[in-house]
Amino acid sequence: MINIGEVLLNLWNTSGFAALSSGFFTAGGWQNLVMIIIACFLLYLGIVKKFEPLLMVGIAFGCLLTNLPMGGLYHQELWTAFMDHNSEFYHSYGAIMREGGLLDILYIGVKTSIYPCLIFMGVGAMTDFGPLLSNPKSLLLGAAAQMGVFVAFFGAVAMNALNDLLGMTIGFTGPEAASIGIIGGADGPTAIFLTSKLAPHLLGAIAVAAYSYMALIPLIQPPIMNAMTTPEQRKIKMVQTRNVSKTEKIIFPIVVTIFVALLLPDTAPLIGCLMLGNLAKESGVTDRLSDTMQNALMNIVTIMLSTSVGATMVGSSFLTVQTLSIVVLGVVAFGISTAGGLLGGLIMCKATGGKVNPLIGSAGVSAVPMAARVANTVGQKNNPSNFLLMHAMGPNVAGVIGSALAAGFLLSVFG
Repeated sequence: MINIGEVLLNLWNTSGFAALSSGFFTAGGWQNLVMIIIACFLLYLGIVKKFEPLLMVGIAFGCLLTNLPMGGLYHQELWTAFMDHNSEFYHSYGAIMREGGLLDILYIGVKTSIYPCLIFMGVGAMTDFGPLLSNPKSLLLGAAAQMGVFVAFFGAVAMNALNDLLGMTIGFTGPEAASIGIIGGADGPTAIFLTSKLAPHLLGAIAVAAYSYMALIPLIQPPIMNAMTTPEQRKIKMVQTRNVSKTEKIIFPIVVTIFVALLLPDTAPLIGCLMLGNLAKESGVTDRLSDTMQNALMNIVTIMLSTSVGATMVGSSFLTVQTLSIVVLGVVAFGISTAGGLLGGLIMCKATGGKVNPLIGSAGVSAVPMAARVANTVGQKNNPSNFLLMHAMGPNVAGVIGSALAAGFLLSVFG
């Protein structure tokens, strides 16, 4: 005869509720509970506040799943062994496939850089490099806007000196500092690509910081833009750029791929996929492929990427002083990148005798097309007849290339 009491007791003992309650006073218990609350807050930001919802919702839900005990969806210990040179499971995907859960298997796509590269393919298929080709000087603004990447990198490295001086424990290694610095590029896939190779244990914090600041561009950038430019400079109207031929648009991704892959081989996967997507769009003979890259492929990969990245936000590794430091350094990197682009715009404005509106320099960060829209909005607030969107798109798409190059450089140094 079935003992209902024993059945109910066994059901309770094998449930996540029991694991969560019994372990509440241990490190793992309360940390998991805090992360569940954080996951719900991130869901609120994504759904209600629309902070990069296509990625934030998946990241938040992945975080929720990985911190619910007894689910067995993600095993941090397997990935720790995967990265341990002394472990028998070092770089063994076989162990992950045998013993891992659903999110462990999905995370292989992040670890092997498949997801970020496929995202870049979709971005390339949606990007028009015409504004950049019509005004090649925009490349300089895209380069200037990467300043925050390297300032944050050196800032993170400098924390090691504070460790030695003050006995603190918030320093970062070179690879960790490089992963934090790339937040300044305002390019989520690039940040994930670099971090998954150099500092995978920081992936969750860096991804959340990167995408949060991208969503906050309309709040972060305008104060910096107003502080660094005068009302007269913000009113400058720019002349219409030249029309770019179809031939130029087809040749561009081919030439860029050859040059960049030879200059920085480590960035060939990102740039190669970006330019393949763009070539599919511009060639005119692969419309079906371009449509798939922009829509179906992009959507499927976004689901897998965001959910598996969120799974790395395990309470024991996420709730640290390092995470808070990453959040602070990330916003510093983003702010300095915006300032660097504006500084380049001011120099270009001066060099051209006032023909370039310096606001377009702020669009040199890689957040396409949001940064260009913000530059256009601020310009129109000062001069309602001012239309800077297409002019700002040049530095904006240059920033996509610039952030990938910065990641390739850092990967060649620390990879």
